Amino acid sequence: MTLVETVVWISIFTMTMLVLTQSLLYFYRVNRYTLQEEEAINSAQHGMNIVVQALRTASYSNNGAYPVISIAPTQVAFYANVTKNDPLIQQVRFFVQGTSLKEGVIEPSGDPLAYASTSEVITTLSNYVQNLTFATSTFTYYDQSGNLITNMSNYDAMRFVTINLIVDVSTTSAPTSLDLMSSAALRNL
Repeated sequence: MTLVETVVWISIFTMTMLVLTQSLLYFYRVNRYTLQEEEAINSAQHGMNIVVQALRTASYSNNGAYPVISIAPTQVAFYANVTKNDPLIQQVRFFVQGTSLKEGVIEPSGDPLAYASTSEVITTLSNYVQNLTFATSTFTYYDQSGNLITNMSNYDAMRFVTINLIVDVSTTSAPTSLDLMSSAALRNL
């Protein structure tokens, strides 16, 4: 093998290894993003299921208060039994804060039972929720006739809720965001 053949062989080998390395790096970059996106979607679906189940079981509080406490485009608060093996009704709040869907639960305590806002336990249900980024309502409310409720102080008329979560790991790169929607009727009203 001559010197020229050796140089040609080494340059071909080097180019092949460079192309192979770049291909692998691209694959890992794309695959990492795909896995993050899948995790974000699964997390959002799980969070949405929790919200829907809780809304469907909304009921009067242990002290007799009306089931719905407040409604807003990015938050809903009501009473429901969301704790397994607990006969008491909790005060529940679902809200979007930053890029997270969160749940706040207040257990009643005392005699007579009361709901102290200082005892609220907040947990994150889903991350990568971009509703605030895109200025999109998370919750939309309807009355018993199916009319949209636009006056948020009219929470006692609410009978049906739609939940819309916009999920995206990165709003600056492709692919675009994914909209997840679900709905729930308040059964105990």
